[in-house]
Amino acid sequence: MLDRRSQILLKTLVERYIAEGEPVGSRSLSRYSGLDLSPATIRNIMADLEELGFIASPHTSAGRIPTARGYRLFVDALLTTKPLGQIEITRLESNLNPEEPQKLISSASQLLSHLTHFAGVVVAARRKNPAFRHLEFLSLSEKRVLLILVTPEGDVQNRILFTDKAYTPAELATAASFLNQHYAGLTLDEIRRRLRSELTQLRENMSSLMTAALEASDRALTESAESYVVSGEMNLLDSQDLASNMSRLRELLELFERKTLLIKIMDLSTHAQGVQIFIGEETGIATLDECSVVTAPYEIDGQVVGTVGVIGPTRMAYDRVIPIVDITAKLLSSALSQH
Repeated sequence: MLDRRSQILLKTLVERYIAEGEPVGSRSLSRYSGLDLSPATIRNIMADLEELGFIASPHTSAGRIPTARGYRLFVDALLTTKPLGQIEITRLESNLNPEEPQKLISSASQLLSHLTHFAGVVVAARRKNPAFRHLEFLSLSEKRVLLILVTPEGDVQNRILFTDKAYTPAELATAASFLNQHYAGLTLDEIRRRLRSELTQLRENMSSLMTAALEASDRALTESAESYVVSGEMNLLDSQDLASNMSRLRELLELFERKTLLIKIMDLSTHAQGVQIFIGEETGIATLDECSVVTAPYEIDGQVVGTVGVIGPTRMAYDRVIPIVDITAKLLSSALSQH
């Protein structure tokens, strides 16, 4: 919908505003755009872009700034991303160690935050069919048993079971051995179906322990499958665009604590391929009206299991943030799949 000159000037304006944080005037556009246009022509094109809603003119300046619609066109059609350097890629790879699966989610969040200087977010989606890799029972007292559960990703979950009767260490070991031998790797639904017919193989007094273990495993695996990690929220204090409105910044920090709304926006990416960018009101969350959210899904063995992302001001270096989010998602997928 824009001719070539208008696209170049809009691209230049957005790039200069992202770099400098000040409204961009016609003189700056003339200097950086590479177009041989008179100041009057540039002003006319700027007026057209403003009328179309791509840029706005702050009251205190003769220059213009991009609107959310301007950022959207820039990101969709005008942006040229910068590939990460090999040093940064190597650093990402070394910090996403497949041998430490329990640390991968938090490491990815911290890396996103460190590399972008914004807030890094990683959400592990709820598994539809949670399974376990290994479990153990440990007697705590007469009618309390500690369930130690290892997920397929290597996360360790502990739950206390309150039982109807006391179990001896030998009985607990027998029950754990039976579950590990026959059901490790199966989903909990599959285990329930098989237990109905196979539980007769165990002594009757073990059935209540098995039932309690399944219920606790379901809760533990579901909770671990919805882990949510945010790193670097305080980086947003360094953003001039956000820190100038302390009440909005306070609302934003509270949003990170509530989590539910952020998980909702992050979950949108689990149904899409590649990097997704939500600018301002596109998130549907009023607190994020002055922010952009850049996300990408990550996988285990080809199945999408969660989302990584960065949250920062709309005036962010998209050409750098997008490849950081993209490659972090891919490296996290590779590390989890290796494990």
